[in-house]
Amino acid sequence: MILLRNRKPVLSLLILSPAIAELLSGSAPPSEFFNPLGFLFLVLFYGCGSVLIREIVKRWDKDIPSIILLGAAYGVWEEGVVVKSFFDPNWVDLGILGVYGRWLDVNWVWAFSLTIYHSIFSITIPIVLVELIFDEHSSSTWLGRKSLLLFSALFILTSILLNAFLTAYQPYFWQYALCFFLIFVLIFSSYKAPKTFSIGKLNPPSRKKLLFFGFTWTFSFFIIYWFTPYLLQSPLITIEIGILQIFLTIYYLSRFDWNNADKNHFLALIFGLLSLFMLLAPIQELDNPNRPDDTTGMSIVGVLFLIFFLFLWKRFNRELLLPRKSQLS
Repeated sequence: MILLRNRKPVLSLLILSPAIAELLSGSAPPSEFFNPLGFLFLVLFYGCGSVLIREIVKRWDKDIPSIILLGAAYGVWEEGVVVKSFFDPNWVDLGILGVYGRWLDVNWVWAFSLTIYHSIFSITIPIVLVELIFDEHSSSTWLGRKSLLLFSALFILTSILLNAFLTAYQPYFWQYALCFFLIFVLIFSSYKAPKTFSIGKLNPPSRKKLLFFGFTWTFSFFIIYWFTPYLLQSPLITIEIGILQIFLTIYYLSRFDWNNADKNHFLALIFGLLSLFMLLAPIQELDNPNRPDDTTGMSIVGVLFLIFFLFLWKRFNRELLLPRKSQLS
C-alpha cells in the first residue's frame, strides 16, 4: 500500500535518475535511451538504485551526507562490478583515460571521476529534485517491505544480467574484492555519517550565486577529468586536484545555514549543476557525424529539461507566495 500511495514520487525517481545520468548527459542519446529494452534496463538499474538508496537513508533517519556516500557506493557497484569500466582498458567511453592513470590494471582517474559523477548526478540530484517536487512525501519512506524486496531483487537481477552480457571482459578476483571492500566502507561511512553537514551561520547565497556555483562546479569537474589529462603528465596530480575540489565544495557549502533556504535555492543549485549538459546538448547533436552513436534529438532533450526547470521555478515561486497572501488576507 505504501508504494501505491507514493507511486508518483517513486515513478518519477525511477525515470528521472537515468534521464539525468544517461539521457541529458548524452551518454545514452534518445535513440538509445528510448529503445524499449535499453530503457527498461536503465530504469531497473539507475531507477531502482536511486529508490533503494533513498529508502535506506530514510530508514536510517539520515539525509544528504548519507545519500552522497551511498551514491558513491552505487558508482563503485555500477562501474567496478557491473559494467567493469574501472578495469576494462577497452571500455568504449574511456578515451585517453584508458591509458592515462592506468596502473595495476585499474583505470584510476576514470574510476575516481565516475564514482563522483554517479554520486552527484545519478543519485543525489534526482533524489533531492523529486523530494522538492513531492515535498509532502519527502520525510516518509515510499516502499513497504514487499516492495523493498521486489526493488532489491530487480536491481540485483539487472546487475547480474548486465555483468554477464554487456561486455565479455572479466576483471581478476582481487579487483572485484577491492570494489566490494570500497562499497562496504562507503556504506558503513554512510550509516555513521551525521544527518546533515555542519551548518554555518551565514544566510544561504542568492539563487543567482547558487546557479553560478553549480555551473562552475560541473564545468570545473569536466575540466579536471577530461582536459587536465591532456595537460598534466601526472595522473596523481589530477586526482589530487579532484580531491581539492571536493574539500573546497564542502567548505563553501558548510558556511551557510540551509535551514533558511527555500525550495528555489536548492532548485537553483541543481539547475546550475545540470545547465552545462543543457548547453552542450545541441553541440552533441551537431557533432553527430563524428560520434559512434546517434545523437539526433539531443537539442530537444536540452530544451525539454530547460522547460521542466522553468516550470518548477514558477511552481515553487507560487508556493512561496501563498503564505504571504494568506497573511495579508
